[in-house]
Amino acid sequence: MSTCSAYPYLLSPLDLGFTTLKNRVLMGSMHTMLEDIPGGIDRLAAFYAERARGQVGLIVTGGIAPNLAGRALPMGNAMDTKEEADKHKIITKAVHDEGGKICMQILHVGRYGYSPDNVSASNTKAPISPFPTRALTSKEVEQTIEDYVKSARMAQHADYDGVEIMGSEGYLINQFIVTKVNRREDRWGGDYQARIQFPLEIIRRTRASVGENFIIIYRLSMIDLVKGGSTWEEVILLAKEVEKAGATIINSGIGWHESRIPTIGTVVPKGGFAWVTKRLMGEVNIPLIATNRINMPEVAEQVLADGCADMVSMARPFLADPELVQKAIDNRPEEINTCIACNQACLDHTFNMQICSCIVNPRACHETELNYTKAEVKKKIAVIGAGPAGLEAALGSTKRGHEVHLYETSKRIGGQFNMAKEIPGKEEYGQTIRYYSTMMTKHNVNVHLNTKASVESLIDGSFDEVILATGVTPRRVTFEGSDHKNILTYADVLRDKKPVGKRVAIIGSGGIGFDVAEYLAHDTHHDSVSLDVADYMKEWGVDMEYNTGGSLAESGPEPLPSPREIYLLKRSKGRHGKNLGKTTGWIHRSSLAMKKVNMLAEVTYQKMDDQGLHITVGVKEKILDVDNVIICAGQEPLNELHAGLVAAGQSVHLIGGAHIAKELDAKKAIKEAMELVMKL
Repeated sequence: MSTCSAYPYLLSPLDLGFTTLKNRVLMGSMHTMLEDIPGGIDRLAAFYAERARGQVGLIVTGGIAPNLAGRALPMGNAMDTKEEADKHKIITKAVHDEGGKICMQILHVGRYGYSPDNVSASNTKAPISPFPTRALTSKEVEQTIEDYVKSARMAQHADYDGVEIMGSEGYLINQFIVTKVNRREDRWGGDYQARIQFPLEIIRRTRASVGENFIIIYRLSMIDLVKGGSTWEEVILLAKEVEKAGATIINSGIGWHESRIPTIGTVVPKGGFAWVTKRLMGEVNIPLIATNRINMPEVAEQVLADGCADMVSMARPFLADPELVQKAIDNRPEEINTCIACNQACLDHTFNMQICSCIVNPRACHETELNYTKAEVKKKIAVIGAGPAGLEAALGSTKRGHEVHLYETSKRIGGQFNMAKEIPGKEEYGQTIRYYSTMMTKHNVNVHLNTKASVESLIDGSFDEVILATGVTPRRVTFEGSDHKNILTYADVLRDKKPVGKRVAIIGSGGIGFDVAEYLAHDTHHDSVSLDVADYMKEWGVDMEYNTGGSLAESGPEPLPSPREIYLLKRSKGRHGKNLGKTTGWIHRSSLAMKKVNMLAEVTYQKMDDQGLHITVGVKEKILDVDNVIICAGQEPLNELHAGLVAAGQSVHLIGGAHIAKELDAKKAIKEAMELVMKL
């Protein structure tokens, strides 16, 4: 065990027999899209090298297909030739030069592919792919196994330290294991022992091909979270057989991608699925890895101290901060830029075929492009507004060597994140505020709170540059009675904590409207602390006793009732929240549906009076007898200083909401700040 007093379990080495990992941290697999673009390999080398330099124990790459049929996208690559393997040597060398170890994940997507040529165990169609699937023939199954083995050999040729065989999340191997998809009548179908021969043959033949001194991680679906999924007894049996077949480590897979239970979103409690891995501890003699929503060293340490696993996997946290492990080693957790599990720039990008990044760290996957270098000329810079954009602008400017003064009219930094962290399930946004607060002190930014900057004060301050990051103000809507005393804005509710009655109408069904509905749909005494693990599993319908296949509760979800009657209104047609995040929108819609929020579309607002809110829904007139109406109909920029500064000849720049105010977009705001500061 490590002698580090703060994280003795996390930082202790792990002896695998033929090699030793420096600590118990796995950087989990993430597909970044760099795998699929020209020049992407060079960028991946820089990306992984930076994480290796940050002292992560073992890195796993994004999924690489074993053959062309296994690609997620027709444009993707497969690890099937020495020529392809040679391209990867720049990645492995970069990681090894930093003293790190790296495994390549072999991933065949099966029926999850976005191709008319999808193949799987049987003729089925995945709900998350537009294309049907053809069953592999018996001969093709044998060839696919050999393709996995060849891919592992090619990874070895490319100097990877091992491979991870992806057997979970509903991908091809997982599709062979469960009767939900596998309806075969040959040797690869039938009873459970027959269905698991596909992954076991892959492991056996891979081990025989690569030898003993090569890491083989098997990603085992510990909890499918879909009907027709594996039982717990089957999971144990497979784990034991995986060990016998020659795996070095078993990594936890949590849920299929088509499952309707959130497994990685910010709504999931921290370390929320470690209990599943803990059930398997002691059943096998090889290390087990716990995963999902482990985002800080103290969370990881607790998972290990509680005996839930031998290692922990963190994926997105290394997008947010490549130095996470090094900061844990140095006992500097307050300096970690924490993953807030928002999915906005990582998974949402990947599923929209954009290069992956991170909302709180736009450098992620852009390490060769976005860097703060020392400025040739030191400047005096004023940053107005201490929201995410202003904070990044101030931090980046001071890193470049400038003298920075940050002005904020309120008594605290954080801007809109101070409201976001009040939403149940979004408390992690407060971690970003903590990070920037620490950085402001560490880098000697001159922070002026409770200070309203003016054109005169900024001109008198002799600033070389002024950056306006003054953010937004809620947009008012105009209809008869729109100034009624019972009408509030989202800022009144989330920031100023004005009281809200038992019957509420929310005007606007974008991200802010959904957040306010979520906030109000919880207990009136709720102090913005997310549900604990047991309550979360109960609310979403997960059986922690694992009495059914897939571990779904027979009674279904049991959500806590909303303390209010809530109407979520919008003018347009169609479903509510259609512009929410691709990978999280369904979570928000499901959550509000469980709270029985009334969602009305095609609404015209007539007037507000003491009777309530008068509306027309389609052609039908209604009066909603509500205590309050809350306006969540967008924002307007706060940039009144801009014209005066320009007129005075001051060099001035607009970023974030002060520049363009649509939906609150911290991703765009922080990146804008970084790109601007690089030029100053």
